[in-house]
Amino acid sequence: MLTRTRHLRCLTGRRVRGTLLVAALGIAMAGCTITPPPSATVPTPAAAINSATLDQYRDAVARRIIERNPSYVLRGTPQAMLRSLVVVSFTVDRNGHVVESSVYRTNGDDEAESTALATLRRAAPLPQPPGKLLNGRGQLELFEDWLFNDNGKFQLREFASPQAQTID
Repeated sequence: MLTRTRHLRCLTGRRVRGTLLVAALGIAMAGCTITPPPSATVPTPAAAINSATLDQYRDAVARRIIERNPSYVLRGTPQAMLRSLVVVSFTVDRNGHVVESSVYRTNGDDEAESTALATLRRAAPLPQPPGKLLNGRGQLELFEDWLFNDNGKFQLREFASPQAQTID
């Protein structure tokens, strides 16, 4: 019986010490607040901001070209085999004036090239570009694609509908 009592006292002593330890830790922790580390804020890279801004500006320029040239704009689905694709390179100053434009790529369709350049000129002045997109000379260089159907009407790549799947 003595062994058993000693064993119980030993267990009871351990339990008491364990309980006291838990209680002491509980009291110590009660005064503490656990503050999670601040979540890391990842800054958006300037290139990403400029990219979104550039896309928005390209969108605004395409809208202006379409608004100023409604009789040339193709509504609906472009034909399966386009008559021409004309890529125009142009430079816009801080006020939206087109200071330079030229055909960058073409299939040699002079009429489509002339139409693309003329519709760009008619759309001027273009919306003012955001200052953060301007180069050291206060200008912005852009490209736009004119997609021509056989009837001479075009869509701009920025807003082009999917082409027809069959040749009619």
